[in-house]
This record gives sequence, structure tokens and C-alpha cells, in this order.
Amino acid sequence: MFDTLSNRLSGIFDRLKGRGALNEADVTEALREVRIALLEADVALSVVKDFTAKVKERAIGQEVLRSVTPGQQVVKIVHDNLVELLGTTAEPLNLSVTPPAVIMMLGLQGSGKTTTSAKLAKFLTDKQGKKVLLASLDVQRPAAQEQLAVLGQQINVATLPVVAGQTPVDIARRALDVARIEVFDVVILDTAGRQAIDEELMAEAAAVSQAAQPHESLLVVDAMTGQDAVNIAQQFEQKVGISGLVLTRIDGDARGGAALSMRAVTGKPIKFLGVGEKIDALEAYHPDRLAGRILGMGDVVSLVEKAAENIDRDEAESMAQRLMSGGRFDFNDLAKQMQQMRRMGGMGSMLNMLPGMSKMRDQLKNANIDDKIIKRQEAIIQSMTPDERGNAGLLQASRKRRIAAGAGVDVADVNRLLKQFLEMQKVMKQVQKLGQSGFMRSMAPKFGGMLKG
Repeated sequence: MFDTLSNRLSGIFDRLKGRGALNEADVTEALREVRIALLEADVALSVVKDFTAKVKERAIGQEVLRSVTPGQQVVKIVHDNLVELLGTTAEPLNLSVTPPAVIMMLGLQGSGKTTTSAKLAKFLTDKQGKKVLLASLDVQRPAAQEQLAVLGQQINVATLPVVAGQTPVDIARRALDVARIEVFDVVILDTAGRQAIDEELMAEAAAVSQAAQPHESLLVVDAMTGQDAVNIAQQFEQKVGISGLVLTRIDGDARGGAALSMRAVTGKPIKFLGVGEKIDALEAYHPDRLAGRILGMGDVVSLVEKAAENIDRDEAESMAQRLMSGGRFDFNDLAKQMQQMRRMGGMGSMLNMLPGMSKMRDQLKNANIDDKIIKRQEAIIQSMTPDERGNAGLLQASRKRRIAAGAGVDVADVNRLLKQFLEMQKVMKQVQKLGQSGFMRSMAPKFGGMLKG
């Protein structure tokens, strides 16, 4: 996410902080580079001009240039203005209404609207305990209604039964009736999209909005479309009305300028970010956290939240207590660690949230850290017998060949995992004397080593 922009800005600010004393010319030159970086990241020109002007006005003040750490002061000013540009504070969905709350999903074809509808349903179900009804109003695209039904089954969320021949407005009214009768908290209306904005699309969306009176009208926009995304948002706001935005494919957008321009140009809050293809890859939008990621400051709050959601605390404490009391670390323990890491989004997702990691991206690439390695190593462990998982000393040549064949890997891969595992066991024996806090500190770098090819 924003890799190119983040790397460029980190380089600019590192040079600025490295100079010690600063004068107005230094700040002006740095901001010229920031301006170029933002424009190359596809941020709207008007937004870039306004942003750099505000930063310069604050950064050339005497309290900054004469401070003990002027470079860091300038970076803080950039961060604060970037948070302001991105929306200052998070704006959650307006669900404090008499049920059912109606959420209308808008967007062009290919923006990920239907998938995002399902992701949002899962988000509201899992994180807010809402009873959600999904309804497809797309009678234009073949199998669109069936697609949403399949997604609903995957996430265990109810979908409105399909009735042939109904118009989108009819479907919306039926969905609201069902929601009231069956006491749903939220109804998500997945409207039809088109290849491009046209009068028919807008008229249909406006008619549904008039009939359903949604509490939220969310425009789903593919961040990869760049400044076209801003134009799409403006047209939907003018002709239908929107209350917020969902930016999809943020994880694949190397530039990310659309996300930076959206709030400033449309005046509408970004409410969610689509950060991957998985059905749970939807994040609530927090301007301050996103600003931290862009500037290489990390996003520790989101990392902690992910850990709290995905790590079984009782299981983790049980393992720690067993190991601290002299128990042996085995392949079963390692497999559990790997599963938890995958649930948190993998090593790449975790590293992007850690402060300072943007400066290490090149080194990490050279180290061949790859989440696919986790899956391969999990397959190796799964190919072991229960006895082998509990006692690595049993892994002789014939057993290694059988395990490799079962996992679809080479014997060399089994040997590599075994070597790294034995190193971890040695570390375990050393840190058992340090207590639980020492155990966690010592394990972190060793576990990272498991992900190197």
C-alpha cells in the first residue's frame, strides 16, 4: 500500500532530518520534492498545491527553524496536515437508527461492489454483532444475484431470495419488508453497475434511493483507476447522492493518489478500505493510521487490533506457561504460530504496520521473505505423523522422503525447516530461564527467520 510514495517521502525526510539546522531554502527544496512525489503518486494537482502551501506556511516559522530538531518538526507538520487532508477523524457508519438500517452500495462494474457488499456484511456481523440481510438489485449482469447468494453462504449471512421479473425498486422494497418482519439490524442493497456512467444507471440508482431512503449510500471505487475515481465520485454525488466512500484494491495500488485526493475533492468521508481479495479483507478507515503508514511511521494500533481479533489468548498463554515450565517446543506449537500469523494477514501485512519498516522494504525483498513459505512449511508439518510432530529426533532420511512427497516439496525443504526448527528449540531452552517476557522478545527474530527462503 502506497509503497512508492512512502519510499519517496521517507527518503526526503531522512535527508531533511540529517541536516541538523535548517533554513527556509532547505524547507522549500524538500517541499518541492514532496510536491513531485505526490503528483507522481497521482494526487490531484489542486490538492497537492493546497497541501504543500499549508505545510510551508507552518514549517518556515521561527519556532520550527530554530528548534533543536527542526527536521523532525517539519515531518510532524507534514503528518498533521496529511491527517487533515485524509479526513482528520474516522467517521463510522450511521447505524444508530430504528432497525433496519439501510446501506445502499453504488459503483461501476468491476469496482468490486458485490464482493465489498459481502465483506461489509461479514464486518458488521463479526465485529458489531449485527444481523445482516444482503439483497442484490442487479438485474442486468448475468448471475449477479446468484453471485451474492453464494458469497452470503460463504460468510453465513442471509441473502434475499431471487424472484424473477422484479425491478430493482421492487427488490429494494421487498428486502425492507423482509428485514422488518424477520428483525434484521441492517439491510445491504447491492445495486447494478455499468461499464461507464450513463443516464440509465443514474436514474435507476436514484429511483432505488428514493424508494429505500438509505441511511448510508456508499460509493465503491477501485483505487487503481486513479483520478478517474475522483470524477466518478463527483458524478454519483451530484446525481444520486453519497454519504461515504469505500476504496477497493488499496493493497494493489502502488501510487495511491486517489485515496489522498478523495476526501479533499469530494468532501465525502472514506469509511472503508478494501485491502485484499479475502472476504475479511476490509478495514475501517482511520486517517491518522493511514498517514502513519504513508510516512513510514507504522500502524501499531491496527496491528494490536488484528492480534486481538485473531490470536487465541487462552491458547497462547497455555503454550507459554507449558514452555516456561520446561515443556518442549515441538512442530505442533510451530504450526499454531504459523496459523495465527496467516490469520493476521501474513508477514507482509504485519511488517507494513511496524514503524520504520518502509525503509527496510528493499532489504526484506532481498531476504526473500515470502508468505508462500509459511504455507509450504505448514504442508510439511501436516505431512508428519503425530509422533514426528512431537519428536523431531525421529526425522531420519526415509521419513523425510515420505514427508517431502506428501507435502509436494523437495527433501531439501524439509531439511531447511528442520534445521531452523532445531535452532528455535535451542533458543527455547536458553530463554526458559528468562521468564515469559524474555521468551517473547527472543522468539520474535527467530520466528522471522523461518520465513526466509
